[in-house]
Amino acid sequence: MDAFTAGLLQRIKATESDLSRARDDGDDFLVDVEQGELDDLRRLAAEHGVEVGAYSV
Repeated sequence: MDAFTAGLLQRIKATESDLSRARDDGDDFLVDVEQGELDDLRRLAAEHGVEVGAYSV
């Protein structure tokens, strides 16, 4: 796995964790921010042929 893929997958994992925490805290604004970030990261992954969930980070 190259550095780009590893970094992207790590950012996705961290953002998923942050999103979950925001939901648990009931912070609707932060949920929107984190969901937007996650959507952008997943789009970037798709554009570069990175299968999210195909690797363990």
